[in-house]
Amino acid sequence: MAVVVMQAWAAGSCKSTTSRHSKEQVADTRQPVKIYKANILYTPSAERLEVLAGGYIVVDANGRVEGTYPSLPEHLKDYPVTDYGDQLLIPAMNDLHLHAPQYRNTGIAMDMQLLEWLETYTFPEENRFASVDYARNIYSRFVHDLWLHGTMRSSIFASIHPQATMLLADLIDQSGMGAMVGLVGMNRNCPEYLQRSTCDYVSDMRQLIEHLEGMPRVSPILTPRFIPSCTDDMLDTISAIARQYNLPVQSHLSENPSEIEWVKQLQPESANYGDAYYRHGLFGHTPTLMAHCVHTDGEELELMARQGVVAVHCPTSNSNLASGTARVRHLMDGGVKVALGSDISGGNTMSMVAVMQHALQVSKIVQARTQGREKSLTVSEVMWLATKSGGAFFGQIGSFEPGYEFDALVIDDSNLASGHDYTLMQRLERFIYLGTPANITHRYCSGKDLPEPKIADIYNK
Repeated sequence: MAVVVMQAWAAGSCKSTTSRHSKEQVADTRQPVKIYKANILYTPSAERLEVLAGGYIVVDANGRVEGTYPSLPEHLKDYPVTDYGDQLLIPAMNDLHLHAPQYRNTGIAMDMQLLEWLETYTFPEENRFASVDYARNIYSRFVHDLWLHGTMRSSIFASIHPQATMLLADLIDQSGMGAMVGLVGMNRNCPEYLQRSTCDYVSDMRQLIEHLEGMPRVSPILTPRFIPSCTDDMLDTISAIARQYNLPVQSHLSENPSEIEWVKQLQPESANYGDAYYRHGLFGHTPTLMAHCVHTDGEELELMARQGVVAVHCPTSNSNLASGTARVRHLMDGGVKVALGSDISGGNTMSMVAVMQHALQVSKIVQARTQGREKSLTVSEVMWLATKSGGAFFGQIGSFEPGYEFDALVIDDSNLASGHDYTLMQRLERFIYLGTPANITHRYCSGKDLPEPKIADIYNK
């Protein structure tokens, strides 16, 4: 890993916002920009961590990065500067896989494996989202927690209920954050109360597409839950909608051995789990996320790489549900794009910083099991997975390179670094392992400093 350190003049200890060099007597007709000063860290690539001590980042009027600088260019010295002193400035987090209607189950029901867990806990909870009032209480808290943990972009499984799903999109839109929101398709192998016919799914999905039209950062994503819950007719129809509207797709892949065996029984003509999606036009035919990929290998891995399908690694969920340990290095070396997901509520935390930590730990277990053949991930790599790699699914998101939307977190790590001569790289690593939402002082999405979203007063009982 190459760590590029560009030294600016020493960062001050001031933690407040200040303005510099304003000239009120002159009418300013120039394109407005915002300039921030802090210790800047970001990952242009998996192997490269850029570090600017006391550096500057310039954001244009459209909320996009104009550039980063070790010292302020002469032509910008008359602009006001927001000075975050010795705090860290990093790209905001991106969560590429989580289930909003499972939010209330977070931290419970970890005593079963996947399929039994779905039947016993998950499906009954998702059924409660037939009530829009219940959805409002839960989803308002869910959206608040996205903000709290600094997750500015996410790809979300909702439920089968169109009204609740549109409400979720509204709440995210109102918060100023970005997301892809998916109405879940299921018409078999689940409780009857969660089944929607293919015809109903088409109608509901068109309603969602129309509802989200015009939202600047919230968009629809087609969401067949997984192969066992969808008939061939539903899969083919979802594929047709994807082509018609050029929509992305998200689902689950090779998470659990029992699930994989079930897919073999349901789709005997398919070479593997991934091929079952591919045969129905749902595997990279439009941008595609496949969560877990714990047991992906061989022809399935090659097909993923060839089709540009993104594997979403969810280490906390895989451990909680005893699904296994995903071989992320193996996937990356095989040419597969990888991002990170919290997988609430299979995962037990919405903190993508904690997910980064678990991804590091799981990769060390894989390294031990492979006698060192598959090297563990580095801090730079997990940072890249949570920021630029995951952000790429939404556009130019997750980096501070020119042209990228300014999604950022300001981190006051003084409680973690005070009194010690840590490098900025070490401070970032300590934040990944020890940080909490209390360390995040500002959250930016597309150039806007987002206020805390309002939440409902209580859960429905």
